Amino acid sequence: MADIEKLVEELSKLTVLEAADLAKALEEKWGVSAAAAVAVAAPAAGGAAAPAAEEQTEFDVILTGDGGNKIAVIKEVRAITALGLTEAKALVESAPKAIKEGVSKAEAEDIKAKIVAAGGTVDLK
Repeated sequence: MADIEKLVEELSKLTVLEAADLAKALEEKWGVSAAAAVAVAAPAAGGAAAPAAEEQTEFDVILTGDGGNKIAVIKEVRAITALGLTEAKALVESAPKAIKEGVSKAEAEDIKAKIVAAGGTVDLK
């Protein structure tokens, strides 16, 4: 175990270019891709790596149009938002407009499916 820790310590001292050369050498020697090893070694060596892209967890469901089925879309908007008839009609007529904001991906996909089934169009942002 001490040998592995010593090896990790030595690899941490490599520059990004040295780590890339090491990856190429390992690929040639063993016939495998070391792309993950380079990605792991680069932040340790460089110190200032770009932050990993975060997966979006909250979505806004934006109604972009009624698709010519205004009444059906209004009914779905009412069911989803619990708005009154007048408010739901105003929302649909003022598209593009947010139906719900800050919802989970699953809920956003569910809302999108309902609006699309009613004939409307939706964007998730």
